[in-house]
Amino acid sequence: MSKNDMIFKFENKPAIYSVGTVAGKKEWEGALPGIYDCHCDDDTFGMPTWEQSESEMQRLALNHALAKLAWDDGKLGLLFAGDLINQCTSSGYGLLDFDVPFLGLFGACSTLAEGIIMTAFTVNAGYVNAAAAVTSSHNCSAERQFRFPVEYGGQRTPTSQWTVTGAGAFIVGRRSLLDIEEKLIEAKNASQSQPSPLFTHVRIAEAMPGRSIECGMNDANNMGAAMAPAAGDTLLRYFTVSGTKPSDYDLIITGDLGYEGHRLTGELLAQKGIHLGNNFADCGLLIYDRERQDMHAGGSGCACSALVMGAYILPKIERGELRNVLFIGTGALMSQMSVQQGLPIPAIAHLVRLIYE
Repeated sequence: MSKNDMIFKFENKPAIYSVGTVAGKKEWEGALPGIYDCHCDDDTFGMPTWEQSESEMQRLALNHALAKLAWDDGKLGLLFAGDLINQCTSSGYGLLDFDVPFLGLFGACSTLAEGIIMTAFTVNAGYVNAAAAVTSSHNCSAERQFRFPVEYGGQRTPTSQWTVTGAGAFIVGRRSLLDIEEKLIEAKNASQSQPSPLFTHVRIAEAMPGRSIECGMNDANNMGAAMAPAAGDTLLRYFTVSGTKPSDYDLIITGDLGYEGHRLTGELLAQKGIHLGNNFADCGLLIYDRERQDMHAGGSGCACSALVMGAYILPKIERGELRNVLFIGTGALMSQMSVQQGLPIPAIAHLVRLIYE
């Protein structure tokens, strides 16, 4: 065990207040249909290019998250955001309308977990009262950058994953602010029969940032195999340092390993004597109906975990159905240039422990 194998424990347990989710057509019609805040049937979101569509999704997602709190952007101290497009331009353009200091992130598909960790660091330390983690991906923009434009009509390999079209914005705040917001929450609950869109019980308890891991995989159509060693490394380090075991958690969920990566991660940890069991899930396997929608190995992209965690898993924590969850955001740290040069793909896996309180 390395001296750098550290679990960051947030003594103030920052709270996730609200989440805004925006989905594409396939996501809206997937295995978790109709649970997102809004969607677009042609995936353009009224914009002339796919990249601009992705920026628009980020703008919409953050507006939805703020609207649920009846906040304006003046309540946010920092924005952490990132995406898959060169130099995170979708985030840079998409969040131009918000008068909030912006810190761009790149963790590929692990960006949500990275963003949540950064918001938790700054909120827990008291530097800001509230911050937002925003991320997105778009199938057409990602295919154009890393593989072939969709108009090319190329054949996808069995190990390939479908980049999720969507965006998520997560607002994280200090626990002390919840007292201020409780009256607003009570008023919202009293005026509607539907459950409140706000979260009052979801806390960020711990985090373990990942290490860059590269095991020789250079196939851009098999992200799961590239990311599995990173997921296994972070989980092994976490269980070793924390002294816990998989059965101690209600759910262990990775970001977007898909079918191949999910299977490989389980096998890698089993070789170390750690058996993940039936509570091991993956957002890339939950978001689509793989057979009906012909999604091969499942979903991927920054929005994969953003949509599943924001619209499906966090509500389960809020209702008390899940009380102790490990979320491991996984990402392949490649670029357009590294793919073209045939370089092996480094991967990362950031862990966040979410609890009901």
